Amino acid sequence: MIVAAFFPLSALPSKAQNFSTPEEAYASLFNDLRSAEQQHSDLWGKNMYGPVLLVNPQTREVYSNFPDRFGALKPDGSIFRGHLPENINTANTALQWNGVVWAMVMLPLPRYEGDQIDLLAHELFHVLQPYLGFRGYSPDNSQLDDKNGRILLRLELEALRKALESTSISDMKQHLTDAMVFREYRYFLYPDAKVTENLLELNEGLAEYTGFMVSGRSGNEAIYHFEVSINAFVHFPTFVRSFAYETTPIYGYLLQQTDKYWNKEITPTTNLTDFFIREFGLTIPSNLSAAERSLENQYDGKNIRAEETSRQNIRDQQIEKYRNVLVNLPHLVIRFERMHLVFDPADVIPLDDKGNVYPTIRITDNWGILDVHDGGLLSPRWDQITVSAPTNADGSDISGNGWTLKLNQGYAVIQDSTTGNYKVVKQGTGI
Repeated sequence: MIVAAFFPLSALPSKAQNFSTPEEAYASLFNDLRSAEQQHSDLWGKNMYGPVLLVNPQTREVYSNFPDRFGALKPDGSIFRGHLPENINTANTALQWNGVVWAMVMLPLPRYEGDQIDLLAHELFHVLQPYLGFRGYSPDNSQLDDKNGRILLRLELEALRKALESTSISDMKQHLTDAMVFREYRYFLYPDAKVTENLLELNEGLAEYTGFMVSGRSGNEAIYHFEVSINAFVHFPTFVRSFAYETTPIYGYLLQQTDKYWNKEITPTTNLTDFFIREFGLTIPSNLSAAERSLENQYDGKNIRAEETSRQNIRDQQIEKYRNVLVNLPHLVIRFERMHLVFDPADVIPLDDKGNVYPTIRITDNWGILDVHDGGLLSPRWDQITVSAPTNADGSDISGNGWTLKLNQGYAVIQDSTTGNYKVVKQGTGI
C-alpha cells in the first residue's frame, strides 16, 4: 500500500521570470537546493540532497535533477525530462519509480524561493527518514474535526504565535506554557490523541521542520513565515492530517535557538509533547480545565469559539449528506488489492465508525484507476472505498456523481440484487 498526500500550491517559481525557459529555472532551483542541503547537512548528519521529480499533474510531464535507471527521463541541458505513466499518482511524496527513490513535488511550485526550498527539502526528508529510523505514520486524528478539538488547537497556535513575537525569554516561556495547557487539555478530553497526534508530528512535523531549517529563514523572516502559515491554516476545511505542518516547526524553531540539534535526540518512540515540555522547562498546572478557562480570552477565545460553532453547523450538514449517499442509499464498494492513493490532507471528513470521507482522492489498484472529486468513504481499516451508486456501469469506463472509474481488463461492476449495492469483481469469480 502506498499513501501520499498533496497540498494545492499556487504560482510559478518567482525566479522563472529571470530565465528564458522553465527548464533553466528548474536547473537553477536544483542548484540552489543542493547548496541549501549541503549548508544544513549537519541537521541530521546525512547528505539530504537526492533525486527530485517536479511533475505537472495535468500533462504528467516531469523535470528532474537525476536520471532514472531505465532511460525514461531524457537529458535536457543540466536536467532531465520525461512523462509519468498514468498509473502513477501525482502528489507531494516520496516515490519509488524506475529503480530510483524520488522526492516528487507537484507543479506549479510556491511563489517564493524560500517556500520552494522548504517544500523540496520536506519531501527529501521523507526519502531519508527510513535511514533515520522513522516510519511514515499517517494516523487519523478525528478529534481535530470536532468543535472542541479544533478550538483547542487554534488556541494553541495563537499562544505559539505570541511566543514567536515575544521580546523576552520569560514571555516566550509563558506563552509556550499556555500553548501546552491547551494541548494537554485536548489530550484530557481525547485521551487517544496524545498518541495519534504524536505519530503524525514525528512524520510530517519533523519533515516540515527539516524543510523550514533548510530554507534558511531566521529572525523576522521566520516569524513572518509562521504567521502567514497559521493565518492560512485556520481556514483549512479540516485539521486532522495537516496540523503537524504548523505545530512541530514552531516548537522546533524556538527550541533550536538554545539547542541547535534537538532533533537528533528524537527517536521513533519519543513523545514530542513530553519532550518539548521538558526541554523548554515548562511547568503545566494540574487543574487543566481551570487553567484552560482562565487563558482563553488572552488568545481570542471568544471569536474562535464563535467561528467554530458556525463551522460545526455547516459540517453537520455535510456529514449528513455523505452518510445518506455513502451509507444509507445504494452505493458502490471497491475492495483494495494493491492500492496506491493520494488525497488532500487539508480536507478530510470523519464519519464516525464508518471511516473518513475524502472529498478529493485518486486511487490506482489492480482493478484500475478511481478519481473522486465529490466524496469517497475510506474504511477504518483502509481496505475498501465507497462511492455513490454508478449512473453508468457499462463497459470499462464507469462513472457516478462526483467520480469516475476506469476498469482494467478482467474486472466488472455488478449489483447485489438483495441490498441494491454495487461492487467491483474479477470477471468469472464474483469476488
